[in-house]
Amino acid sequence: MDPDQIHRCFTALRAAIPNPKTELNYGSPFQLLVAVVLSAQSTDKVVNTCTQTLFATAPTPDAMVALGEDGIKAHIRRLGLFNAKARHVHALAQQLLALHGGAVPADREALEALPGVGRKTANVVLNTHFGQPTIAVDTHIFRVGNRIGIAPGKTPLAVEQALLAAVPAEYVQDAHHLLILHGRYTCMAKRPRCGHCRLFQCCEWPDKNQWAAKSS
Repeated sequence: MDPDQIHRCFTALRAAIPNPKTELNYGSPFQLLVAVVLSAQSTDKVVNTCTQTLFATAPTPDAMVALGEDGIKAHIRRLGLFNAKARHVHALAQQLLALHGGAVPADREALEALPGVGRKTANVVLNTHFGQPTIAVDTHIFRVGNRIGIAPGKTPLAVEQALLAAVPAEYVQDAHHLLILHGRYTCMAKRPRCGHCRLFQCCEWPDKNQWAAKSS
């Protein structure tokens, strides 16, 4: 996709999603980090249900450590991989207290050194809280980048790098949330709503006309 098409795509996305932001509920950088760790292979809706009680009980790293793994599990049993997630959340809270005075670091290397935190989670926190121009590639963004043709790639890292190289500078800060929300509500894996898509004219997906007829 050429730069003019990409610019048109993001202009259309901004018009369709004027207030792009995470759908995870949180009240602090620590809670954002925990919510993103818990969101792996789970929907934001279910995560929010779990964190409503978890964060009311343990809103800070020291409270989370005091709650313990079993206490954390009691709040997050509805999530996939809840045993591993409870272990990671407890351990990362301990590590934040031991190494960072309880604060969430604004550094990729330090974030990725925390238990349960990989590149995608670090990118979300760096972008959402610290305002850094990072793009976290999840399944939605991987699909949209490849399907529409904005940033084709065979791996999440390849799509991330392609997006960082292609997205117009004025849209890099919001690109993550623009793309994830577009993938979540319009360009879905099954039954995409091509007939209602603001990106239809700039999209390069060969199947878009077929799905437009089904969804119009």
